Amino acid sequence: MTDAADPPPMDHVRPEPAPRTDLATGALVLAFGLAVLRMAWDMPTFTDRGGDPFTAPGIVPGFYGTVLAILGIVLAGRSIARGALRPGGGAGPATGAFPHSSISRLAAAVVVCLGYSVGLIGLLPFWLATAIFVTAFILLFEWQDEPPARRLRRVATAAVLGLATGAAVMLVFEKLFLVRLP
Repeated sequence: MTDAADPPPMDHVRPEPAPRTDLATGALVLAFGLAVLRMAWDMPTFTDRGGDPFTAPGIVPGFYGTVLAILGIVLAGRSIARGALRPGGGAGPATGAFPHSSISRLAAAVVVCLGYSVGLIGLLPFWLATAIFVTAFILLFEWQDEPPARRLRRVATAAVLGLATGAAVMLVFEKLFLVRLP
């Protein structure tokens, strides 16, 4: 029998990244956010043609760049508070920076995203390509070793969410933003 004050077993604890890893990640996110913000700033505003400055195409990317830059600063600051600049850099777990499953999940996400952007967009109607992408992404990351009845329900749920997302994205862009999709 275990005491309530005993720590949880180590196989259920996810190791935190080393503070220096978070510092490097924060710096990269900050640099990317600032680059996006700079490119958004350089986009035309169409005010010289009588356009409303609030309809400039750089507003949304500029907002995203600003948010990314702020989050990069927060992550870097948090890592410095955790000891990233101290001698030894607040060493993290000895098991390595990335577990094998993290790398394989990242690779799978990259493959699915590239398949969507390079393979499906332009080949299929946008709503269908988006529906297939969302369905595949859900199934890829939510598939479990489950009984067949639950698997069937998971596939049906993923398909419904994929179709709803495809339709919603198409309607929002074409009816609200007046952007023609491929």
